[in-house]
Amino acid sequence: MIPRDTVDKIIDAAHVEEVLGEFITLKKRGANLLGLCPFHGEKSPSFTVSPVKGIYKCFGCGKSGNSVNFIMEHLQLSYPEALRWLAKKYNIEIVEREVTPEEREQQTERESMLIVMQYAQRYFTDTMMNTDEGRSIGLGYFKERDLRDDIITKFQLGYSLEERNAFTVAAVKGGYQPKYLAKTGMSIVSNRHVEGTEITQADLFDRYAGRVMFPIHDDGGRVVAFGGRTLSDDKKTAKYINSPETDIYNKSKILYGLWMGKKAIQQADRCYLVEGYMDVIAMHQVGIENVVASSGTSLTVEQIKSIHRFTKNITVLYDGDAAGQKASNRAIPMLLEEGMNVKLLLFPDNDDPDSFSRKVTIQEFKDYLENNEQDFLYFKAKKLSDETKNDPIKRAGVIKDIVDSIAIIPDNIIRSIYIKECSNIMEIEESILQQEVNKIRRKGEGKKTDTPNFPNNNPNEAPPDELLEAEYFGDPTPKTETFNFDAEEARLLVLLIKYGNILIITQAEDDLNVEHELEITLGEFIIFELWRDQISFENPLYKTVLDEYIEELKAHRLPDVQHFLRSADPLISSFAINYVIDKHEVSPKWINFGVIVPKEIDQAKKDVDKTLFSFKSRKLNSYIVQIRETLKTLPYEESIETLEEIKRLDALKGRVNKLLGREVIK
Repeated sequence: MIPRDTVDKIIDAAHVEEVLGEFITLKKRGANLLGLCPFHGEKSPSFTVSPVKGIYKCFGCGKSGNSVNFIMEHLQLSYPEALRWLAKKYNIEIVEREVTPEEREQQTERESMLIVMQYAQRYFTDTMMNTDEGRSIGLGYFKERDLRDDIITKFQLGYSLEERNAFTVAAVKGGYQPKYLAKTGMSIVSNRHVEGTEITQADLFDRYAGRVMFPIHDDGGRVVAFGGRTLSDDKKTAKYINSPETDIYNKSKILYGLWMGKKAIQQADRCYLVEGYMDVIAMHQVGIENVVASSGTSLTVEQIKSIHRFTKNITVLYDGDAAGQKASNRAIPMLLEEGMNVKLLLFPDNDDPDSFSRKVTIQEFKDYLENNEQDFLYFKAKKLSDETKNDPIKRAGVIKDIVDSIAIIPDNIIRSIYIKECSNIMEIEESILQQEVNKIRRKGEGKKTDTPNFPNNNPNEAPPDELLEAEYFGDPTPKTETFNFDAEEARLLVLLIKYGNILIITQAEDDLNVEHELEITLGEFIIFELWRDQISFENPLYKTVLDEYIEELKAHRLPDVQHFLRSADPLISSFAINYVIDKHEVSPKWINFGVIVPKEIDQAKKDVDKTLFSFKSRKLNSYIVQIRETLKTLPYEESIETLEEIKRLDALKGRVNKLLGREVIK
């Protein structure tokens, strides 16, 4: 268990804008920062970060929290795991007792699978560096590819022995359970295993035997999968095999190299997209780190969105051969549709980034990238126009192909520019191209968009600061309906959390019914009033927050706003963000005009009294209605007593309303 003081130290160090800035590009907007939400697909930024308050809020999907909540949600970690991740980032030591074998058995499957992958990476690297076979075959291969030692270490490259179960035997001997070796896909279950029985070492064999190993990292830098390349000349053997989909690895979302390249992508405001692992590694070796590759799959929309969080500018560096051309033809329309600014670069002589980097100097490689990338649509139009000048039918097909590409671009201005440019290149009237584009776009008008519906009705503009501030923290008064007590419950919690630790003077009776003044905290007063009248909260969320406060009181602690913001329960921390933190701050300029604005804290006791009376009045009214409903089913003799009870409650209700200053009209 992580000590409370260590938790506080971690949260204090983990500035929200710094932590989130590793996963998305944030741009200054007033007092806040704005970016694309990593939790749902969007093309216009609605994800807002408040550095002053240490929190974030997305207006598209409603996600909110602090830096710990973000890491939990984005990397799918538990609260302790997220704290450990942040502690590692900020070099904060966590002193915890050693996990016993029994406790290790109780760890979640996800944690166990991540531990297996971490072990596998260390095992393959150690095998390559410290065994004869590993050095001669695995390390020898990477040296033949001219990789430096620092690059081999940086990418944690390794080698899996040709012996069919070497890794499996070593892992089981190291204390890792066979079922997790199978679940991660590191070992394959053989046909010998009887379905329904426990998996044993004898049932398993290695997936990657005789291959050089490329670890694949998620956004948090954890190894979640591997790519393995065979060094055999056997054409029947697959050149590359990749980890299967698992609970920790979704290949459609993860990009190879993004973990190491995201800062460089942000700084350069450009991402290079390549095909293979070695292409990424080769570009790092020449000093270009803003590069990624799809991880064992064709490029997906989810992967494009991951890039878009850091930049909208992308250059495609696929191979110049037929397979590379096919891959680029498939990827580029997807990139355009996601609002990316796409450029294309082809290497000479069917080279790829890896092979070309070994033919030229580092500076020549960088110069080639800088001088030879072209806007994709311009490149496509010019190339196809030159090839089809004397064939009207082919020319018409080319124009249709270009129009299809332009039509999927979401930005109106960029679309118009491309229409004008392509009109000049293809020697066709701009109005005709515009008509065709409009026709295609009209067909897709009914498609659902992911752009938040802000009042300004302009999907390309972020909402104004005033709207962000108002929306950011929510409305503490939910919609009410008959006998819905959300408004009173939420308001009492807000007062409880914000001002529960201030001292107040109240009247109390002793055992002789003599009234005297009593000094207690406002929080204790609220809890006592609810307990005295046996009033409980009905909203499950509000009840959870209230129970948390009561538990802290029982432990002789007075929780404040920070306690709830830092809660391990995301429901509680979200409540504190949305309802408790002040929406607005009073400008000091009012004082210059002699205007004294009352402070909420000075009115806290009065506000509590009014809310409690309102709460009790509505609870009482609810009770009266219930009794009247019961009265309809009672025999006449039994109803007399119930009518007397209703009369007494109505009188009590009148007194309560009088205290609240309400006029009851009959």
